[in-house]
Order: sequence, then structure tokens, then C-alpha cells
Amino acid sequence: RRSGQYTMNHDHSKKTPDGASIDRSGSQDSLDELSMDDYWKELENIHETRGNNHEERVALVVKEPDEGELEEEWLKEAGLSNLFGESSGDSLESVVFLSTLTRTQKAAVEKRVETVTQTMRKKNKHHQIPDVRDIFKLQNDSKGKVCDGSEPSTVRTSENKNETQDGTKGPKFSLGTDERKSPLEDMPFSDTDINLEIPFAEQAANLKDSSVGKMCKGGGGDTLLPNFRLPKDKTGTTKIGDLAPQDMKKVYSLALIELTALYDILGTEFKQQKAVKSKTKDSGLFGVPLPVLLEQDQKKVPGTKIPLIFQKLIVQIEEATLETEGLLRIPGVATRVKSLCQELEAKFYDGTFNWENVKQHDAASLLKLFIRELPQPLLTVEYLKAFQDVQNLPTKKQQLQALNLLVLLLPEANRDTLKVLLEFLQRVIDHRDKNKMTLKNVAMVMAPNLFTFHGFGSKSIEQNEFVMAAGTANVMRFMIQYQKLLWTIPKFIVNQVRKQNTERQKKEKKDKAMKKLLKKMAYDREKHEKQEKTPNDADVPQGVIRVQAPHLSKVSMAIQLTEELKAGDIVARFLSQKSGNVQALKKEEVFLYEIGGNIGERCLDHDTYMKDLYQLNPNAEWVIKSKHS
Repeated sequence: RRSGQYTMNHDHSKKTPDGASIDRSGSQDSLDELSMDDYWKELENIHETRGNNHEERVALVVKEPDEGELEEEWLKEAGLSNLFGESSGDSLESVVFLSTLTRTQKAAVEKRVETVTQTMRKKNKHHQIPDVRDIFKLQNDSKGKVCDGSEPSTVRTSENKNETQDGTKGPKFSLGTDERKSPLEDMPFSDTDINLEIPFAEQAANLKDSSVGKMCKGGGGDTLLPNFRLPKDKTGTTKIGDLAPQDMKKVYSLALIELTALYDILGTEFKQQKAVKSKTKDSGLFGVPLPVLLEQDQKKVPGTKIPLIFQKLIVQIEEATLETEGLLRIPGVATRVKSLCQELEAKFYDGTFNWENVKQHDAASLLKLFIRELPQPLLTVEYLKAFQDVQNLPTKKQQLQALNLLVLLLPEANRDTLKVLLEFLQRVIDHRDKNKMTLKNVAMVMAPNLFTFHGFGSKSIEQNEFVMAAGTANVMRFMIQYQKLLWTIPKFIVNQVRKQNTERQKKEKKDKAMKKLLKKMAYDREKHEKQEKTPNDADVPQGVIRVQAPHLSKVSMAIQLTEELKAGDIVARFLSQKSGNVQALKKEEVFLYEIGGNIGERCLDHDTYMKDLYQLNPNAEWVIKSKHS
């Protein structure tokens, strides 16, 4: 079997674009033959530990869905289940939601509704089945505008000449609510800039239409990773964790629709897998579902978001120094790892486990074992295949965009744990001069632990192993290299959330007004108009905001907005007012928050230009507080 792997491995090496130099000191990023060797060795170690595993676990069954089921599930996940079925009448919320979608997002929804509708007609379910065209007719009637107030994007063809490398156009598509100029006019996007203002699927569609797109192809094969960066956004970069839960739900729906639209445009199939529920352990450390483990851990350490055993293993590895050669690559002794595993199960929580006995390579093996033993993969059953398929997208930029959306789709516990893992892997790589673990080596060793999942039945994995190996290692490299970008919520999605909130508030206001007496209605309208006024006629002096800081000695301050004033300046101004209870707040955890108006709540990065943000959300309140309060 081993030699079989090597033959396949040699075949594989021929395909590498750089001629597969065997010299390990070659380009840090080339997937050369020797580093593929790390992948197969790791796989062998995994088979070995699995062979003598204490209890062979039941493989998780992944169900092949029936026709239409997949799409029905997708619409539910996207929060659009009331477009079909018994509840298809009350789709007011959906109408608001759909009115904020882009051309490509709408096309993705239409495609799925169409399939569900046909399936239902076949099964002759007596539901009221809406016609797709009726669903979207509602928005199309409203002055033919898409969510950004620009003209309908169907008019776009490849005749438009003013395109950038991104396939983004000049003034056609701008997603700011208050931008008279298109963002593209004053900041040309280069090839390595990740444009978060224009929906990814729209960029892909425009790229497809234009001849420019053909030049920047180059999928997972080529080896050097570009130095992608995010151009500065004046209204502040939004990270995962900055938004309130009710807005994150909307982000999830939008990310799912956007990812599907992107895969549709690029001709890659996007299928969510579905796990059939199987019996899992409800206590212990290894092989316990992440949510169960966290619930257990939160009783010990309230508010913890990462499994305690996972945190402790990382600390254990780091305490022994990250300069150890072959860290993560050299396995611990299998029998010792097995007995440590059993001892940890028995003694970890009561604090009697003796960590001094744990050698560094054993701790690293336990960390990888923990990830593999999760009853559902860290990247989830639903999206594991989608993560793998990222390698099939045409350009590196599109691969990165897809990964960004996939990270947004992960459940919070999985995402937080993945983040801690990737940050740790980056720290290992930072010591590569001593430990000889480059980005490529670490990716090779970690890919089998995240991507070959016992639940999908080992047969299918073995057959696809050779195809998958280099591909998943590439996806792993991307996740480590670009982790900071991946935890950013694209501005176009935040803008769509703002738009939804605004539309919903308008509808709610209308409904309220209807219910009130005529006299009240007049009063309401007056109040309504006052709130709707542009910032210029607001009652607060022009260009001044009132900032609240309930936890600080100076509870509130009126702040004059200037072109250059940033959120961090306002925080600093408050913190400079000496007071007793500032000490209780860690300075690095104090942020300015934008609350209400067209967003639930958003923690502002210190570089946010306040005047620009104020124009985007004039009805917000501004509050200073600690990130964890």
C-alpha cells in the first residue's frame, strides 16, 4: 500500500507546474515532491492511530438528498422558507430581504425556487406554489432599481469598456447608500487588492463577460501565493464578532446566497452535505461534539468559546518552545498518545492530570487527534465538501473570496476554534528558520487532519485521496496565509444588512401608523419625517454627534465631526479623562460602537472615519464600551 502511494505520488509530482524540484530549500511555496511526502506520512500516522483506536466509532452517514430536497433545505438556510409551502402567504419579511439582493444573488434564489416548485408540482403537494416571476415582480416594479439604488444590472454587457482587472465597472455598481461617486473611481483596485465593496459574484460575472478575465486565470496549480490585501475602508473594517447576533443572522443568509451565486457563475456545483444524526458521546474530551464540549467547559470557565482541552494542548506545545525541528510533522509515540488520551479523559477536569509527563510531539499528536475525533468535522459536514471544492475555482482571488464566505457560514464554535488553530499554526511557521516547518509543510501535515473525515466512509476517501491531497493542502495554505482577510465581513454584505434594516423599519413604521387613529397618524408622520430628515436639518448642531460612555467617568460628550476624526480619537478623548473605573476596563478592549439606525450594533475599528460613517448611518447612537461588557 505504501509503495502504491508513492507511485501515485510520483505521478502527482509530474503535474506540479514548477517541475517539482526535490530540494527542500527551494521556493517556500512550491508543492514539491518531498512536501507531498509529508502529506502521505501524516495520512499513514492517522491510519496507524485509527487502527489501534480504543473504540472504532460509527462512521457518520452522509445522506444523498432527493430531488428538490437540497434546494428546499438551501432556501430554509437562507431564511427564505416562506417562499414555498404552507407559509408562502406571509412573505413580507422575504420581500424586504429579496429587495436588497443583487442581480446574481436573485438569479441564485430564482434557480432554487424553480427547482423546488417543479418538484412540488411533480409530487402534487397541494401547497400554494408561487411563480418565481411573481416573487421577484414585487421588487422589479419598484422603479426597477436594485439594492444599491443603481440601475438594474441586467443592462450590463461586455460592451462596457471601463473595467478594472476585477471585472468591476466604473459608475454602474456602487453599494454605498450615500456615495455619489462610485468607490471605483477614486481607488483603482489592483490585482492583489481584495475588493469588498462589490459583491464577489458580480465581480465574477463581469470578469466572465470581459476579455480581461482570461489573463488572470490560474487555479490551485501555480504555487506562489499573491500578497493579497484589503484596501482601507473609511467607514471601518467589520470583523466577525463586531456585529450583534440579529445582524449576524442576516450576514449568514447573505453569505450563503452570495457563495451560491459565485459558484453558479463559475460553473462549480455547490452542494451542502447533510449528516444523518448518529449517536455521539455526551461527555468526555475526544470524540465529543463541539457544542456539547463547550457547554461542559462553560460550567468550569463561564464564557469560554474554545474547548479547554484544545487551549491547554496549544499552551503545552508552545511552552516547550516552537523552535523544535519537525514540530507537528514528527508524530508522538502511538501507544503513549493512546494512554495519554485515556488518562486525560479520566483526569483532565478534576485537575489531577500531570502535564509534566507530556512530551511536545505527543501534545501535537493529541491536538491533531482532537480535531480528527470530532464526531462532525471542524469545517462541518455541510461545508467540508465546499471547502475542498474551493481549489476548483478559476482564480486565486475567487478562491479567497469563496473561503471568506465559507468562514462566515461556519457555526460560531467551529469558527472560533478554527481561528485559534490557524493563529497557532501561523506562530509555528513564524519559527520556520529553526523548526523547518514552512507554510507549505504545515499545510501538508494539517490538511489530512482537517479534510479526510472518517465520517464520509473511508472508501470514497481512499479513492479520491490522490486527487484531493494537493488540493486540500492548497486550501489549507490559503486558510493559514490569509486568515486575517477571512475573518472580515465584506462591506457589500454589511451594506445589504443596513439596507434590510432600513427597509424593515420603513415597513414597521407604516404598519404602526395604519393602526393608530387619524389624529395619532398625523403626529406620527411628523415624527417620522423628523427622523427621516437628512443629517443637515437634524436638531443636533450640524456635524456634531453625542457620544455616550456609561462605564466611564465622563458619561457623555458632544463631538464635532471633522474629515480626519477617527473612532480611536474619540475613545482616546474619553480615556484621557482620568477616572477611578477606567482602570477596571482594559484599554485595548474599549471601543466605540455604532448602535441602531440601519444596523443592530457594530463595534468600530479605531481607524473608522466618523464623518463618513455618520453619513452612512445618521440615525445611529454612539456608545463607548468594553468589547466584553
